Amino acid sequence: MYLFYDPTYILVLPALLLAVWAQSKVSSTFRKYLRVFAASNYTGAQVARYLLDANGLHDVKIEMAKGHLTDHYDPRKRVLRLSQTVYSSSSVAALGVAAHETGHAVQHAHNYLPLGIRNNLFPVAHFGSQAAFPLFFIGLLLANPTLMNIGIWFFVAALAFQVVTLPVEFNASRRALSMLTEAGFLTQTERPKAKEVLSAAALTYIAAVAVSAMQLLRLVLIRNSRRR
Repeated sequence: MYLFYDPTYILVLPALLLAVWAQSKVSSTFRKYLRVFAASNYTGAQVARYLLDANGLHDVKIEMAKGHLTDHYDPRKRVLRLSQTVYSSSSVAALGVAAHETGHAVQHAHNYLPLGIRNNLFPVAHFGSQAAFPLFFIGLLLANPTLMNIGIWFFVAALAFQVVTLPVEFNASRRALSMLTEAGFLTQTERPKAKEVLSAAALTYIAAVAVSAMQLLRLVLIRNSRRR
């Protein structure tokens, strides 16, 4: 019955509401500034190519990715992938996102420490995020504290990955705004609009950390309650 009636769920609820709000905020902000076109009239792909070349990253390719807001930099293949909306649009939103992903490529080239830590954590964190809950709740059902503890530590690894992601994302956004302004792709009046897009995106990472932190607290409380 404990699995079905668990008062610790209340700990996670506020963080989940924050996550839902953050996702809604990033979507609405992106749509808003997707209709605001930069005076420079360059597309996201063109801006990304210019900024990559300006940083000596001539070997980093740019590809179009399927889906909505699927933009990312692949450090293993050294490929910057932009969603179709960002790739071909000259909007303030598109330029901000394209420059942000370029910022990750620059981080990689400059051996930015938090990015290196995040990349090294990824295999353990990915496995941990998949295995943590099954191991924990199997341990709970079998009254096996060892399995519960292993599940908790796997979840700690996943949370650590999310925490170290925060400085990586914030730094990429700062680099993006600086590069866009210095290269003349955004005017002084357009810069705050691009910043608003990137700030909204950052909220999703903060919300993800909040959800995971509350989930971790919940697991610890459940484990401790079974020790009594």
